[in-house]
Amino acid sequence: MMKMICKNKSSLLFLMLVTSLSLFLYWFSLLYLANKHVNYAKLAHKDDPMKRGSDFDEKLVVIYNRIPKTGSTSFINLAYDLCKKNKFHVLHINVTANMHVLSLQNQIDFVRNITHWNEMKPALYHGHMAYLDFSKFSMPFKPIYVNLIRKPLDRLVSYYYFLRYGDNFRPNLVRKKAGDKMTFDECVEKKQPDCDPKNMWLQIPFFCGHAAECWIPGNEWALNQAKQNLVNNYFLVGVTEQMEDFINLLELSLPRMFNGTLDHYLNSSKSHLRQTASKIQPTGKTISDITKSPIWKMENDLYEFALQQFHFLYKLRSNIRLQGKNFSQKYFYEKIRPK
Repeated sequence: MMKMICKNKSSLLFLMLVTSLSLFLYWFSLLYLANKHVNYAKLAHKDDPMKRGSDFDEKLVVIYNRIPKTGSTSFINLAYDLCKKNKFHVLHINVTANMHVLSLQNQIDFVRNITHWNEMKPALYHGHMAYLDFSKFSMPFKPIYVNLIRKPLDRLVSYYYFLRYGDNFRPNLVRKKAGDKMTFDECVEKKQPDCDPKNMWLQIPFFCGHAAECWIPGNEWALNQAKQNLVNNYFLVGVTEQMEDFINLLELSLPRMFNGTLDHYLNSSKSHLRQTASKIQPTGKTISDITKSPIWKMENDLYEFALQQFHFLYKLRSNIRLQGKNFSQKYFYEKIRPK
């Protein structure tokens, strides 16, 4: 009898041991598979560009090398109003004596600074500075460039009267030509330096960059380089006359920074900042005289080129029209190999 009891106890202990071991192996397998699944998920997250969006957003750097008298104050003040809400930084680039190009030492210092200043990311940098190509400094980082361009004669006329009468942004600030009552028409008729067509040579060099040829009025190479940079190195270039569409496109494509910008532009006082206090539109004769200039023709060529690019991108902004119907444009991956 004692032998049978011992035998039964031994069998029971063996059964319990086997059961415990089976349960242990079962739970170990579950934990292993779960951990493996997490690792695969991490790997997929790492390799999937669509899931790296947050990392892209938090390292986002936009440079707006704003051209004088193109509506840049109205646009940049939207960013200042929304930067706290959208949690990004806005920094003004102030170059000594309002120079539009940097020395070689400052170029590389500027590039290194923006590249490594992680505490300021995401960030929007803005200032009256010519395009600077980050890739030639062998940096593993390239910011996103945006800009606005304006009809060249409109920009020149606006700047002419701005120097004399100021604007509604800082109405009490005395400008350097204050008291000069000569109209732009009279200036052109008398061939004065303030209305010389060479003064229109600004948008081309801003897009062209830091090369010496960029700043030679009438330089054909500069125009071609400006076009190449505009297409290849700028994320978006809008036109002053369609700033609302420019803001709309920025909000749709870079919502991390520009979310809510269009609504703020349309429903606040920031859509009409910095209007020149007194401005007289030029006569037909003045326009005819100015538009004969090769400088105007080249600057207008760049403007028309930029306008064409902008209209093309805006038509593709979110919807496409096929067979008489509107569709929201999407993209996806298929036929992925190996399985």
